[in-house]
Amino acid sequence: MSDIVSEFNAYRSKMNDAILADNNKIIKRIFNLDTNAFAEGALDKKTKELLGLVASTVLRCDDCIKYHLESSHKEGLSKEEVVEALGIATLVGGTIVIPHLRKAYEYWDALDTQR
Repeated sequence: MSDIVSEFNAYRSKMNDAILADNNKIIKRIFNLDTNAFAEGALDKKTKELLGLVASTVLRCDDCIKYHLESSHKEGLSKEEVVEALGIATLVGGTIVIPHLRKAYEYWDALDTQR
């Protein structure tokens, strides 16, 4: 089986570098806004990552789901916490998110095997 975590991170890093190399002020500001939005604040990082995960799942963005799963994993969230958030996402998003739920489970398991 391929290493989906390493492959995703390598591709994401490569393409982010290419995007930012164009030096587009709007895109750079969006990237910066995203970084700052998930910084510690009135809500802790764990809560923000779960919010990002739910929104990403409902919006059916697999890359976003992977990003928030990995950030949640790094923040020390348990599988049970992540699965509970994914349950809310499935409730809100409906059955159309189930294919993304499958990919989310696969990615979380891959993150766990890297420990």
